[in-house]
Amino acid sequence: MIRDPDETLVERCRSGDRQALAALMERYQRPIYNAAYRVLGNGDDAADVTQTTFLKVAERLDDYDAQYKFFSWIYRIAINESLNALRRDARDEPLEDGDELPGDAPDPERRAYESELAGRVQRALNAMRHEHRVVIALRHFSDCSYGEIAWILGVQEKTVKSRLFEARQKLRELLKEFEPA
Repeated sequence: MIRDPDETLVERCRSGDRQALAALMERYQRPIYNAAYRVLGNGDDAADVTQTTFLKVAERLDDYDAQYKFFSWIYRIAINESLNALRRDARDEPLEDGDELPGDAPDPERRAYESELAGRVQRALNAMRHEHRVVIALRHFSDCSYGEIAWILGVQEKTVKSRLFEARQKLRELLKEFEPA
């Protein structure tokens, strides 16, 4: 995999270098999928959003402003696409018991525990309003700063902090019955 900085890869993409675009896609495919999955709660929908995100990135690369971090720009596209998918489908289906989150666990017992925990967290996220789900996903699953989340969502930083506070309270309430072993 090419380990050039994002800015270098973007410039190479703008010059028509397909390998640079492939490197950006490889670098961000999993984080974009994970962010979309946390918002949508459905693997197929998250894969569709990931694909649409990269199509938009390829189409709009000339619109990228280098004063912002590339990952913030691409996350903004992914989150907007995820929210559009929620509105378009007008549904918030809970995660089914058989669905698994991506990732490998070291042993069967730990994998079962992590799968149960991940399922409970995803069901709790699905029960939340999408404004809260998005800030939780960006802050805790994508490690975005408050400023980055504000830019991605197009809101003020104090709005992000307020939504995150409310979201954490709601998540805590939804998960209160879960006690780790």
